[in-house]
Amino acid sequence: MVKKSKTAIIIGAGPAGLTAAYELLHKTDIKPVVFEASNDIGGISKTINYKGNRIDIGGHRFFSKSDTVMEWWHNILPIERTDASKTFTLKYQGKTRELAGGDGADPNKTDDVMLVRSRLSRIYYDGKFFNYPVKLEPSTIKNLGVMRMTKMGLSYIKARLRPLKENSLEDFYVNRFGRELYNTFFRDYTEKVWGVPCSEIAPDWGAQRVKGLSVSKAIAHALKGVLRRGKSADLSQKGTETSLIEYFLYPKLGPGHMWETVAKIILKLGGEVHKNKTITKIHAAGERITGVTITDTKTGASEKITGDYFFSTMPVNELISSFDGVGVPKNVKEVAAGLPYRDFITVGLLMKGLKIKNETDHPTKNNVVPDNWIYIQEPGVKVGRLQVFNNWSPYLVKDPGSVWIGMEYFVNEGDELWVKSDKKMAEFGINELASIKIIDKEDVLDSTVIRIKKTYPAYFGTYGRFDEIRKFTDHFENLYLLGRNGQHRYNNQDHSMLTAIEAVQNITDGHRGKDNVWNVNVEKEYHESK
Repeated sequence: MVKKSKTAIIIGAGPAGLTAAYELLHKTDIKPVVFEASNDIGGISKTINYKGNRIDIGGHRFFSKSDTVMEWWHNILPIERTDASKTFTLKYQGKTRELAGGDGADPNKTDDVMLVRSRLSRIYYDGKFFNYPVKLEPSTIKNLGVMRMTKMGLSYIKARLRPLKENSLEDFYVNRFGRELYNTFFRDYTEKVWGVPCSEIAPDWGAQRVKGLSVSKAIAHALKGVLRRGKSADLSQKGTETSLIEYFLYPKLGPGHMWETVAKIILKLGGEVHKNKTITKIHAAGERITGVTITDTKTGASEKITGDYFFSTMPVNELISSFDGVGVPKNVKEVAAGLPYRDFITVGLLMKGLKIKNETDHPTKNNVVPDNWIYIQEPGVKVGRLQVFNNWSPYLVKDPGSVWIGMEYFVNEGDELWVKSDKKMAEFGINELASIKIIDKEDVLDSTVIRIKKTYPAYFGTYGRFDEIRKFTDHFENLYLLGRNGQHRYNNQDHSMLTAIEAVQNITDGHRGKDNVWNVNVEKEYHESK
């Protein structure tokens, strides 16, 4: 093993931090030392094991428009051996890989494998299911009625003919779907996620998450689907909006297995990964970060660690408040202190079965609904989404005869839901699902409650002044802010990985600028529309 001459301090063992460590070990002579505040690997992409039933926090589809990321994942975990009756192709880095019966890893013999999963997400509204995105099809017309569908159509035409100036997320949605469709299927859910009206949220969130999706794109995709019938499916789906993809890859034991595997590789190659270590101080001199103070969350012991490069995926407000002996400008402190976050609660329920049944043409075991996610649009309940873990991977469920679901609540730390005891929170969730006729209470076998802080960086508060923070942090030539919380940007895990890959590339190229790191997920070339 070649001795590393320099050291990189990496704050956080999530996708961005671990990708940075992996890239440094493969492309430089820099030794990565990763410090993770929790006892888990993977950040919010970790997998939680509850009595043999595994929970994926928020749901993580392994799908990317980036060839680099697709190959990166494939190099860590091979793709499963697919059914001989179904042919898939995977195109990246100029190569076309055929995935058909006989090729790939066998998930019954190894845990180190990526499954090929079909994607289905629907909206549950007024006791009925609607495909997401909403499609112009017989079931939609039946559920909504001709008059309401007509109003939606006219509203959409008006929005296309007279688009609004996009000053808010509400304007963004109305321009793409019309006000009537927005009011029915977007407004209440989005405000449930963020806790504030859409009119107070910057349109940036829509530009990053919805991107090119619109009514016309959804219709065009449906027509392409008719033409594709009988042909092999391309897992790359590069001409498809992310919200319309039909397949994705998924680690057999959940996303955490990907990152736990990466952490093992990092250790094997000479890097370090330390858990239960939080960063309490950032030390700097001139235009360089010189070290950090690490505090053990179990013992309380602290020590100062020096390094040559520093990668931060910690929340920006915590990073700025940690600067020690550095004159952080008053305006930067003000912006950092005003950055809002949304926190997250998952109520896991182990069920004998669900009250709702599979009435689709998607075959499933035990007649469970085939959805990965169900968006709950019913008024009067606070649950935002429902995950059916059986449909992410059957290996997430200990007993294949049971149904393992996750109720997702978007909250603020300290609010009425956050402070409920686990028992009271589980009872609250069970009562909500029973009230909208998704489950029967007597079918609940077990439950667990998981709380995650700072899951979603929010696009209001002082977010509009974030460039003031970026200007301050960018002047430290050896500091890189990466990932969702590091950049206060609602990135997917592939975007977070790309920020790390770009940062390491800058080091290997001797490039001091950081625009390419910040431009991940904002460049038009990366957006899903072509």
